[in-house]
Amino acid sequence: MNEFPTQLFINGELKNSSTGKRLTLVDPATETVFTDVAAASVNDLNNAIAGAHQAFLKGWRDLPPGKRSEILFNVARRLRENCERLAQLECHNIGKPISDARDEVMLGARVFEFYAGAITKFYGQTIPVARGGFDFTLRQPMGVVAAIVPWNFPFPIACWKAAPALAAGNCVVLKPASQSPLTAILLGQLAHEAGLPAGVLQVLTGSGGEIGDALVQHPRVRKISFTGSTAVGARLMELAARDLKRVSSELGGKSPNIVFADADWQRAAAESPMSVFANTGQDCCARSRMFIERTIFDNFVELFIATTKKLKVGEPSKAETQIGPLVSASQRDVAEQFIHEAKAAGRKIAAGGNRPSPKGFYLEPTVLLEVEPHDRVWREEVFGPLVCLRPFDDEAAMIDEVNDSPYGLSGSIWTNNLRRALRVSRLVESGVLSINSHSSVHVEAPFGGYKQSGIGRDLGMNAMEGYTELKNVYVAE
Repeated sequence: MNEFPTQLFINGELKNSSTGKRLTLVDPATETVFTDVAAASVNDLNNAIAGAHQAFLKGWRDLPPGKRSEILFNVARRLRENCERLAQLECHNIGKPISDARDEVMLGARVFEFYAGAITKFYGQTIPVARGGFDFTLRQPMGVVAAIVPWNFPFPIACWKAAPALAAGNCVVLKPASQSPLTAILLGQLAHEAGLPAGVLQVLTGSGGEIGDALVQHPRVRKISFTGSTAVGARLMELAARDLKRVSSELGGKSPNIVFADADWQRAAAESPMSVFANTGQDCCARSRMFIERTIFDNFVELFIATTKKLKVGEPSKAETQIGPLVSASQRDVAEQFIHEAKAAGRKIAAGGNRPSPKGFYLEPTVLLEVEPHDRVWREEVFGPLVCLRPFDDEAAMIDEVNDSPYGLSGSIWTNNLRRALRVSRLVESGVLSINSHSSVHVEAPFGGYKQSGIGRDLGMNAMEGYTELKNVYVAE
């Protein structure tokens, strides 16, 4: 692997932490130390925010839209040119299967391309008002935005927070998760090489516990964009409320997968395993609650399990690998605790549940049957390779059970009845739904959740709007 940066990226330069402190990173596939990375201090954070504020005032906010567009297109090009370098980092840093890592880098590049093109198509309005005169609206950048991203999809989520914020004219302080900082640092470096002025994108690595509160409460930060757990999201909102910062968040999920008997259920059974086991289940959109109409339940389960057992679990660096390790020993311990509780409660482990390798943080894709609606594994987000399947008889009762959850992020509905598809999609309380598909993320469309799954939306033009203040101007005759 080519040499990669492990320092903070502040004002266009790689810098060591002011304290000299560094954090160790472990390769989840081998349990060996991979590298270490700078851990930012509050002093580093203050310097980064000051630099971002100056970059905002001294040109980025006023740069002509066409020039901002040109720079972001250049960023996308640099990401494509460095796809393999970025993908290899993700593979070793968090155990991401290499084929998935490459796809995610290209997704990040497409995000920058989308918002580069959106800049010159981001309009205000003219409004006829009763009193006469001329009324119009402006979409204006906020200033310094904090983007806090998780470890499960670190590179694409960093891109889909940074790109719309930059496109709207803001400067960004990017805080990657402590487990997955490497591609964020390289993103900052590559973006600067592509023409992004110094200070416009700052990258602070290290422990969120040490600098997270300071970042959220800093008076120069105008907005927080966060993806992570519901508990941390609630904590950040409490802190941000002290000076009424804007907050958008994409949080936890316990997404349903609903399969009706009139669907192409064989296709659903063949495709559904990867809707929950992809990324080793470490996905807020994982369809971990499956509702299968009773008349097809037994046949569906048989095919679902057969497909699950064929999934390739193995070393992330191998092209054929579909399921890699979990990100850490602690994350595997959490998933295993859910399995132990299910066994103790008499639930059926129909597949998986074991460690397939003595080395690495691996866990077999696990299928649970005979679970009850009150079971913790049915109600809480596991963030591991576990799925529960239950039969249903009545559509209305099933929808009530689907919605009996604090979450509402994503989900799938399988049916060939168009009326049913539209009816159920209206009734399910979720921000993103797929009919006869498991596709949750589209660069062009809004992504986010209901209830405790978050506030606001990433992606699409909605995200760009979320990084601006709407100003109304009235001109009297």
